[in-house]
Amino acid sequence: MEIRPILSALLRSKVSMILIGLQVALTLAIVCNALFIIGQRFERMQRPSGMNETDTFAVSSVGFGEGFDVRAVQAADLALLRRLPGVVAATSINSTPLSGSGWSSGVQLTAEQKTQSANAAFYMVDDHGLDALGAKLIAGRNFLPTEVGIRTLDETVAPASIIISQALAKSLFPGESAVGKQIYIDDPQTTPKATIVGVVERLQTPWVNDGYADIENSLIQPQMLVIGTASQYLIRAEPGRRDEVMKAVETQLAAANPSRIVGKLRDMEAQRRDAYANDRAMAIILGAVIIALLAITALGIVGMASFWVAQRTRQIGTRRALGATRGDILRYFQTENFIITTLGLILGSILAYALSLWMMQAYQSPRLPWHYVPIGFLCLWALGQIAVLGPALRASRVPPAVATRTL
Repeated sequence: MEIRPILSALLRSKVSMILIGLQVALTLAIVCNALFIIGQRFERMQRPSGMNETDTFAVSSVGFGEGFDVRAVQAADLALLRRLPGVVAATSINSTPLSGSGWSSGVQLTAEQKTQSANAAFYMVDDHGLDALGAKLIAGRNFLPTEVGIRTLDETVAPASIIISQALAKSLFPGESAVGKQIYIDDPQTTPKATIVGVVERLQTPWVNDGYADIENSLIQPQMLVIGTASQYLIRAEPGRRDEVMKAVETQLAAANPSRIVGKLRDMEAQRRDAYANDRAMAIILGAVIIALLAITALGIVGMASFWVAQRTRQIGTRRALGATRGDILRYFQTENFIITTLGLILGSILAYALSLWMMQAYQSPRLPWHYVPIGFLCLWALGQIAVLGPALRASRVPPAVATRTL
């Protein structure tokens, strides 16, 4: 089939050709970048927290009334929780991964440093904390009961021993073992050094947003937090018994001390869903945009091809009368659409990288990987050929006798 007659026909319909080409170009540019953003969101949502999320839940308690002794209540609560059937471990804790709120501190290797070596979230637990979290200890040891202290707003005892995440260990001591090393937490002028006694494989910070320097820069302190009358506990149940244990914990804590309010129990799986709700919503919205763009582009191609078939009924009939087969007519319209789509996709490839560059400068987003554009290129090629197939088949079925009656 000669290309020159097709190009001549297209040049007589410049406006339609340009509009469809631009539509294809914009679709490719937006779809490639939207798919990349969706992939980033799913990657964020699947980041492991480092804890046993399936069997773990948290519960809070707030006391009221005169003489409420939060230290005594915490000790009694933990003893009660650890005796309950189905409970593997329980600890008091100041915050949990994925919760969205917590404590953080600067970390320095020497007192003379002008800047911090790293910033890390920190969790305060007792010697049952690692078991309650389900964190995997890969070096060193767990806390000893004698190392667990008390932290209040007025009475802060700096921990002598700490456990840090592997990510923080690599940041502070690249290529070395962190166990036995000492670091400063908070102000090195007012707090003594803390010795690293263990390293966990990973432990995500409470914050999942991109503003935090490293999502796995965490450290664990052997302290029980006592502020006001509030307490928070983390409980890990035996596999498959979490919901059963949650009901028992709520009932037993409420019965054990009527001078407090037991807060809503939160399982870690629900906490993950809440933490990444915005990412999930963004992925759904962008997915809907992609589907809508592809549908609009396909409908545009169908409409353009149908219009041209209606306009060229006489031409089609003449060609059929001169011996053109149905296959020839079908290939004509498919080739015509192929040329328009290809020109639009070439422009769209440039626009896709230009859009990615703009987002890098405006929102500090990563560069669009090169393979997204070729894959999008091929997919939109296929979409264009499928979309034009219906009108092209209708054109190929126009008999010469019917076409000539339009003269």
